[in-house]
Amino acid sequence: MQQRYYITTPIYYVNDNPHIGHAYTTLACDVLARFKRLDDYDVLFLTGTDEHGQKVQMAADKAGISPKEFTDKVSKNFQALTEKMNFSNDYFIRTTEPRHYDSCQKIWKVLMDKGHISLSAYSGWYSVRDEAFFAESELIEGKAPTGAPVEWVEEPSYFFNLSKWQQPLLDFYEKHPEFVVPESRFNEIKRFVEGGLRDLSISRTTFDWGVPVPSDPEHVIYVWLDALTNYITAVNWTESERGEFYKWWPANLHMVGKDILRFHAVYWPAFLMAAGLDLPNRIFAHGWWTNEGKKISKSLGNVIDPLALIEEYGLDQIRYFLMREVPFGRDGDFSKIALMHRINSDLANDLGNLSQRVLSQVYKNLAGEIPALPKAPTQDDTALLKMLSALPDKLRDQIDNQSFHEALRLIWVVIAEANKYVDKQAPWSLKKTDTSRMSGVLGVLVEVVRCVSLLIQPFMPHASSKLLDQIKVNPEERQFAFLEDMNSLTGRIIDKPEGVFPRYQLMEKA
Repeated sequence: MQQRYYITTPIYYVNDNPHIGHAYTTLACDVLARFKRLDDYDVLFLTGTDEHGQKVQMAADKAGISPKEFTDKVSKNFQALTEKMNFSNDYFIRTTEPRHYDSCQKIWKVLMDKGHISLSAYSGWYSVRDEAFFAESELIEGKAPTGAPVEWVEEPSYFFNLSKWQQPLLDFYEKHPEFVVPESRFNEIKRFVEGGLRDLSISRTTFDWGVPVPSDPEHVIYVWLDALTNYITAVNWTESERGEFYKWWPANLHMVGKDILRFHAVYWPAFLMAAGLDLPNRIFAHGWWTNEGKKISKSLGNVIDPLALIEEYGLDQIRYFLMREVPFGRDGDFSKIALMHRINSDLANDLGNLSQRVLSQVYKNLAGEIPALPKAPTQDDTALLKMLSALPDKLRDQIDNQSFHEALRLIWVVIAEANKYVDKQAPWSLKKTDTSRMSGVLGVLVEVVRCVSLLIQPFMPHASSKLLDQIKVNPEERQFAFLEDMNSLTGRIIDKPEGVFPRYQLMEKA
């Protein structure tokens, strides 16, 4: 029976168009989902859009259209990003779907029936931009910790008894030391909870764009209770007892940006505990990107458009750079110089040059027929093949820890060794002196190209497919189960190879 794996992105707030941060989060989930599918897991990969709340209503008013028209329009931009980035999500959920209204109202009723919700009144500081409430002590120079403006709000409100869940949360954190990753972020969450939790306002009455509170439609459900519930809506929590929910929940991984970690690591677990539902296995909070050393903001005009990057540099090149350049979990700086270096050095020079010269030798010197591995391998052959065969398990460990940058580094260590091996063995010279040895060397190198191409599929689907096509690996032979099937290509006839990774040439301005 296949192991199952349920991975989610945060659902993206539709008050503006998608940017590099949205692409980055979803790309990490896409890589993980693709890797697991290739490793014979049954995978559910969810993304989508968060479409309620005061911020959306204000953006719609500013645009002069209804909130539904506004969210229909902007949600399409996020769906278009998933297509342009070649994301393999199984579902794209929208919080304006009828089934999500049902799910939100169900969790509300469960929490109410269990005595965790009570009616009172809220007065305090609220940030529309963050859709979050802040204590006076949390404000910095009169603003939210994020720098967003706050406003004083006084209105009737239903409250969730969050304060009751302080100790249960701390106990859970103690028993599950990898619940939040990286560790530094988990320590921040623990300190926040240890500092004391106040009951949480979970309804609003000053606007109406949201899911109505059951039995009290003057209130709409707080946008974060609404948004977080998407993770169980998507697996049809409201349906019969033996439905999809029982197959997929709890989620294996919620991937989030560090700015929304508190909602996922404090509020969401508390809601789930109170509702009697299992908690997700793991929450990973990744860092932010800066642009050429500067914080990204609309006011500075330096927001990075992922679609423009794809147009200029190529899709798989961007996917590779985003996963390779920065240790996943840390903040990183987007630099065009660094991007061009990765394209030209890692892709064109290292992998591109390796595959091109190996396959060209096979095509020219062996009439295109892929040779077998050496019958009597030398120490050099054995060392490279041993390194290659150890790679899949190393990658599994890194992917399970969301160390995407390290997984790619390990692949490139093997590529570098293969390039050294080519130079040392010099198959072009062996053609004149020892054709049998030349054949064996090229057999080893084609095997490297095959395995590396299989392993980079999650990161660069198009490029890896082109490489696998060139060495005549059939579509049904591209699962990781075939990594151990060495010599499987012997005797297949390749066509004249074509370069897969062109060098990036900086265009001179006229």
